[in-house]
Amino acid sequence: MTNLKSLNFYATPGHSCSYLQNREAKTLFVDPQAIIAKDTYSQLSDLGFRRSGRHVYRPHCDQCQACISVRIPSDQFKPSKGQKRLIARNRDLKVRAVSPQLTAEYYDLYERYIIARHADGDMYPPSKDQFMSFLVEGDQDSVFFEFRDPENNLIGLAVCDFLAQGLSAIYTFFDPEQKKRSLGSYAILWQINECRRLGMPYLYLGYWVKDCRKMSYKLAFKPTELLLDSNWVTVN
Repeated sequence: MTNLKSLNFYATPGHSCSYLQNREAKTLFVDPQAIIAKDTYSQLSDLGFRRSGRHVYRPHCDQCQACISVRIPSDQFKPSKGQKRLIARNRDLKVRAVSPQLTAEYYDLYERYIIARHADGDMYPPSKDQFMSFLVEGDQDSVFFEFRDPENNLIGLAVCDFLAQGLSAIYTFFDPEQKKRSLGSYAILWQINECRRLGMPYLYLGYWVKDCRKMSYKLAFKPTELLLDSNWVTVN
């Protein structure tokens, strides 16, 4: 088992930025052969690292610091009036935790979501191999949270990792036709409450980029903590 001090890190060559046009990005990866214990992975999360499948990484760009890690302190979180209405609107949903896996039901929802929401991104076109490598494969303590309507239809799925100090929201996808439910935002609200229920202080939401419109929703959950100059800073 590898601890933080003994890990090896590797930087990628420059590549096109996924968030900002006409920008070159670099990524710092933890050695993919390393067996990373939960405590070490939790420390890496506090240093701004994320997980995608078996890869643990963070941005490592030469001239840009636009990607800022975001987490929500669960005990301090106060839902806005709109968020309270959103919670009430989705009270009829049932949530169940299951082990990460590929099923026809999960993939159908994932495929429809990617085609409807991310046809202009690097996750298009979706594939079963992509689903497996991104959401199922990995060496961490992970879970799928199913969101089902009263007829037991799967309308959302949130992928999370358990950290020592909270949950890390890896990815969420949902029925693109269920617009009135605002399922992406509701899934975050549910995960914040799940952190509170489990006695976990933080929900980690990945990166926020000021000039990337698709990421603006991450600052709607107050208070927010941003990783700035290696320190977590509260933004109300």
